[in-house]
Amino acid sequence: MDARTADGRTLYVDHEEAERGSKGPFFVVYADERAERRWGYFCGNCRTFDNAMDAMGRIKCNDCANIKKADEWDAAHE
Repeated sequence: MDARTADGRTLYVDHEEAERGSKGPFFVVYADERAERRWGYFCGNCRTFDNAMDAMGRIKCNDCANIKKADEWDAAHE
């Protein structure tokens, strides 16, 4: 599936490759049709590209607060 950003850029959402979020999946997004250049994530809950990822692998949607927990957790980081 392809989608357009607010600035008119075409991005490609891979609905087969996803990360589980608290409200819905985060689908991997590519900048090219051949899926060679990874661009970011698409929130499956509210259908937006407006999300952020931190160094621990957490993803948070800035629109609906859908959250993917960190890949690894260490109490030293808290």
